[in-house]
Amino acid sequence: MRDFLAVLFVTGLFATIGCGMAVVADEPIAIEKNTSKESKNHNMELSTATFGGGCFWCTEAVFAELKGVESVTSGYMGGQVENPTYQDICTGLTGHAEVIQIKYDASVVPFEVLLEVFWKTHDPTTINRQGADVGTQYRSVIFYHDNKQKAIAEQYKIKLDDAGAFDSPIVTEISQATTFYEAEDYHQDYYAQNPNQGYCRALIPPKLEKLRKVFGDRLKENAKE
Repeated sequence: MRDFLAVLFVTGLFATIGCGMAVVADEPIAIEKNTSKESKNHNMELSTATFGGGCFWCTEAVFAELKGVESVTSGYMGGQVENPTYQDICTGLTGHAEVIQIKYDASVVPFEVLLEVFWKTHDPTTINRQGADVGTQYRSVIFYHDNKQKAIAEQYKIKLDDAGAFDSPIVTEISQATTFYEAEDYHQDYYAQNPNQGYCRALIPPKLEKLRKVFGDRLKENAKE
């Protein structure tokens, strides 16, 4: 994937390739930084974002490191079957995507920053596929929770395409959030619990290394090590 000049409220360099081997540019898109300290008040009103960018083990590990993110939950969204299991969605027949639902303090990490991380850590040009993971459950998707999120995501997508950000058009689905089904317990914090699992060991560390390099000032203290 070639380097490119992307403009969304800002200008900067950014590049990416397929799932598990995603690469971000050495410099992030310049977004005005919020220097507020991460809130410790768990009673504060949190915003919600829901993304699908391939295997949720990978996306969960990435977004969990961001300052201002209070929780990341792996689950399923966008299908026709109620209460799907992992085995159900792996058939690719339920219509669900593997997603993460993020609870975050928007005063610390704005939605635009979450989108920037989303775009940079997966390939949004492949239909129903991230790397070797193939199926509708691995599609690139943003499930918006309000009209503001919808507008920001749509504008960002258009500007990236107009800028020639990728060699192929972006196919990321932008859809209204529906029922979120939390994945089974063993999927939660999967990488933290299974860092030596073969799939995780091969695919997630390259993502985290680039995340730390590009978004170092956006990471929680324990994520910078």
